[in-house]
Amino acid sequence: MIPVLEAVGIRKSFGGVRALRGVSLEVCAGEVHALVGENGAGKSTLIKIFAGALQPDEGEIRLEGTPIEHLTPAKSKSLGIAVIYQQPALFPDLTVSENIALAHEPPTAFRRIDWRKRNEHAATLLSRVGADMLPQAYVSSLSMPEQQLVEIAKAVDAEARLVIMDEPTASLGDRDAENLFRIVDELRKSGAAVIYISHRFEELFALANRVTVLRDGESMGTFPMAEMTNRDLVRLMVGREMEAVFPERNCTIGEPVLEVRHLTCVSRGVHDVSFVLRRGEVLGLAGLVGSGRTQFAETLFGLSRADGGSIAVGGKAVRIESPQQALALGLAYVPEDRRRHGVIMDFPVSMNTTLASLERVSRGGFLDFTAERRVAEEYRERFRVKAPSVDTPVRNLSGGNQQKVSLARWLMTEPRVLILDEPTQGIDIGAKHEIYMLIGELAARGIGIILISSELAEVLGMSDRIAVMHAGRVAGVLDRNHADAHTVMELALGHAAVGD
Repeated sequence: MIPVLEAVGIRKSFGGVRALRGVSLEVCAGEVHALVGENGAGKSTLIKIFAGALQPDEGEIRLEGTPIEHLTPAKSKSLGIAVIYQQPALFPDLTVSENIALAHEPPTAFRRIDWRKRNEHAATLLSRVGADMLPQAYVSSLSMPEQQLVEIAKAVDAEARLVIMDEPTASLGDRDAENLFRIVDELRKSGAAVIYISHRFEELFALANRVTVLRDGESMGTFPMAEMTNRDLVRLMVGREMEAVFPERNCTIGEPVLEVRHLTCVSRGVHDVSFVLRRGEVLGLAGLVGSGRTQFAETLFGLSRADGGSIAVGGKAVRIESPQQALALGLAYVPEDRRRHGVIMDFPVSMNTTLASLERVSRGGFLDFTAERRVAEEYRERFRVKAPSVDTPVRNLSGGNQQKVSLARWLMTEPRVLILDEPTQGIDIGAKHEIYMLIGELAARGIGIILISSELAEVLGMSDRIAVMHAGRVAGVLDRNHADAHTVMELALGHAAVGD
């Protein structure tokens, strides 16, 4: 069988950094081929080469046996290669149907647009991928999971010969992920080839026929998925055994540091939320996509104004109507979408690290660049950020290292309460372990942490207690000794109620 795609001896360097060192890969029709590796292993560079966004320094790409030279994004699309990136590449000020149409409708001058037909076509695609949204909705009004579903609908519309999915379920809940798996199976049965990138091993074992493992820009080999285990994949990815993903925590839980009573923000779908967070505690916030977790966090941090309820920090009643007030009271918020809200991609590590604490690196109202670099270097070493220097643009870092820089920025504010919204979304198992270690260290220092995560194993593995949200409300709060996947899901689905 001639592979749909062959990559032979692909090499790519950025300055003195070798991103790919002679990587070879082949993907056949009707196959789901998993591509795994730690962040920085070369996965993103390789798929950007397949998409035509980057040119390899050496090597050859063949499509159904025919060598392809000077691949560009337009040429890649015309050859039937569709890429679903981890971060949706949509136009926020256009509607869903317009974004779908832009990807595939031929550009014809003075062509009259059949809006009804366009919206009907978009509605059919959205239904196929299980997306519950109107074609006329503006992308700027959509959540990250909803935007990801629009990207999936665009790829399905392309009827591509090769579909590349880069962490497609990173921001999806269980139901949307199940829809995606169904679509992947449909693509496979139709004869398309699929390259599937994910850090969630359970997805790989459920979907993939074969897996190629990258480490430090080199291929560790291609293997039948049925012959692999979790331990095998981890060893190949990181070059060592990883016995425990979630570190043991023996923190002393102190007095209440944050008390939320009946907090409500009708415009964001938050209703009557109450709980207590204590010093040194990790409070997991679980729930399905659309349950109101992020909306609650944004209301608590002052990004949305509450309609009712009360907040107390350190036993003192406070009002939080802006992020500035939240910061002054000792709250910090690491948002879900790190590329849009967590870091400024074109700024260097140093500026991103100090951006929320400029007064600490300023003298007489002027920024002290020497002090800024010194402080940033301290956090780079402390958080083990893999970057050539603090002058490196954050855009050039892996996802896990971008997340560490985002964490460093807010920890410079010396918070009493740290809200982490999907802190390990889209990062590899090695980087996850490092983030978990950091969370444990911060809790040990007495910081109260609210951990929002769509990964149930993460919530169960890291939390002292778990508050489960359903329809904008807290359906129940569980102690870690009484929490299991079944009970959490029952609460998330609205089938049970457990008190704090």
